[in-house]
Amino acid sequence: MNNSVKKDPMGIDTIIKSYGQNIRNIITSIAGSRNFQDIQQEVYIKIWKNLPRYRNNGKLHGWVKKITVNTCKDHLKSKQFNQDKVTEYEEDNLISLKDKKTTPDKLLLYNERQQKIIKAIESLKPKLKEVIILYDIEEMTYEEISAKVKCPAGTVKSRLFNARKQLQKELTDLI
Repeated sequence: MNNSVKKDPMGIDTIIKSYGQNIRNIITSIAGSRNFQDIQQEVYIKIWKNLPRYRNNGKLHGWVKKITVNTCKDHLKSKQFNQDKVTEYEEDNLISLKDKKTTPDKLLLYNERQQKIIKAIESLKPKLKEVIILYDIEEMTYEEISAKVKCPAGTVKSRLFNARKQLQKELTDLI
């Protein structure tokens, strides 16, 4: 009798290793660092529970991203999160009661920021610009981009890294 465990190439361990950093980035960008580990654990549990229902059609990145985003949204809507926000608000002794409406100044700053970002993206070399737009704006996977631009996925990853590095240098005042 064979006691060895059959390894699933698309198991939760593989997904966590491949997409763990993406999951962490999405969680911090949507929900911040508060309750980060709780949300991350919930994402992993949802992936694990729904993995048997996943249809392998090459869109695993999008599927994992969707689960992560939806889990973050659920967390932000949760009663516990809202209670934590109220408690934090009370602890700050109502320091500021400023109006949250968009003022002309805020709108101007926002527009200037957007223009700087667009200008920085436009200044990238064409191959870097193409990859950053396809990945971060159009949300394509490495494999999809690789097929579209007709180069290996490793080259796509390298171009994406270099594009982000250059954008980071150019936009340090916005970070």
